[in-house]
Amino acid sequence: MNTASNPADDNLLADLEDVLEDEGVAAAPAAPAPAKRNFAAMMRRIPVTLTLEVGSAKLSLQDLAEIERSSVIELDTLAGEPLIIKVNGTAIGRAEVVVSGENYGLKVVELSDLNLDSLAS
Repeated sequence: MNTASNPADDNLLADLEDVLEDEGVAAAPAAPAPAKRNFAAMMRRIPVTLTLEVGSAKLSLQDLAEIERSSVIELDTLAGEPLIIKVNGTAIGRAEVVVSGENYGLKVVELSDLNLDSLAS
């Protein structure tokens, strides 16, 4: 479908509107434009799960089967090293564990770009 404006068609439409106006017939009101959705604002309201990953370890099923209550499993993260912050499983930065009241918390030490406004079209 050709959506380019044709000057002859535009003139014809203007003439038709003039004739209708002269005869007392009101032109149909233009349809209201659809409301533009603010994608970034909608995204900001979606709940996500934030986790702090201490580290990981690879072990065989045999080693897993032998784990007991007092077992110690060495992780691949060095003691004192910042831990990985993840949102829905995706790493977004690093943090240190702190005490916040009676709960543990995290102190962000490094954060990747989280610009949700760049998602808007």
